[in-house]
Amino acid sequence: MAKITLDNLAHSYLPNPGSEDDFALKELNHDWEDGAAYALLGSSGCGKSTLLNIISGLLQPSQGRILFNDRDVTHQATAERNIAQVFQFPVVYDTMTVRDNLAFPLRNRGNDEAYIAERVQEIGRMIDMEDMLDRKARGLTADAKQKISLGRGMVRKDVNALLFDEPLTVIDPHMKWELRTQLKKLHHEFGHTMIYVTHDQTEALTFADKVVVMYDGRVVQIGTPDELFERPEHTFVGYFIGSPGMNVIPAKVEGRTAYVEGSEVPLGAGYGPLEGKVELGVRPEFVRLSADEGLPVKVRRVEDVGRHKIIRAEFFGSDINIIAGEDDVVGADMNRVVFDPAHVNVYANDWRVQGAAA
Repeated sequence: MAKITLDNLAHSYLPNPGSEDDFALKELNHDWEDGAAYALLGSSGCGKSTLLNIISGLLQPSQGRILFNDRDVTHQATAERNIAQVFQFPVVYDTMTVRDNLAFPLRNRGNDEAYIAERVQEIGRMIDMEDMLDRKARGLTADAKQKISLGRGMVRKDVNALLFDEPLTVIDPHMKWELRTQLKKLHHEFGHTMIYVTHDQTEALTFADKVVVMYDGRVVQIGTPDELFERPEHTFVGYFIGSPGMNVIPAKVEGRTAYVEGSEVPLGAGYGPLEGKVELGVRPEFVRLSADEGLPVKVRRVEDVGRHKIIRAEFFGSDINIIAGEDDVVGADMNRVVFDPAHVNVYANDWRVQGAAA
């Protein structure tokens, strides 16, 4: 297990980067705790896999250092870092049995055969392949092969870190839930440092102690699921986390009041002068329809999703989403929305501004 330190780290795939825009991974300075489970979350091309490959040693960074427990491993080969990595598509030895695939990392390090047999049986049970251990990997389905890859990554107890690069892409939905549960159980039992790359917010939020949200090659927020939901530090975090994501609306802010298209919106805190692009961010859970107060909107449709209703509305060309209770009545005269002041975030140039309490 290891604390992982990213020291002045950045990477460009260009030989002579001339500006920040040339970097696929922009400068990072972070300490990731020993034994914690992290998820790297973001859309395709945001730099998640680049960062993971630098941590694993598959890629040398353009600048900066990687440290494991304060030991510089920047130029060490992958094998010397004592990590296990599971990739998006299954990597297995087709000519070997499932048992021998799982045993390979342990045999490669000279472990005792009795221990290997016990550990392989345990992992086989964990990935629900105990009755397939003596089958050849050739001919197995893609999701079965990926379970072998996952099992091979988890079979060693002494690794510094376990790295997962979108490992459940080819797994069926029910098995995804089971494997995420097993990964969390493994983490709680053995305390490995785990880093899990995904573009799926559900995977990230249900797996990780802390989620690292990336956007355009930059880490924009590291936090618990609650922190990402309640206080998105960047508008992308608000948009990407939640279903639907956070409403973002251009505004002018003066003190404890925001002005939106001539209407006043009360705020839960006071703000000084703000420069640049100023916006309000409020999650659909903290918006309600009204017949006589708030911002004027045009309700376009109501989607009943069982546990609640999602109301899609429009405000001067901007979309506004509202989450209402399953039993809430949506009247024809309800054409205004009200925001809960305590849950309105203010952003300047996409970054959250801390307000002053009264």
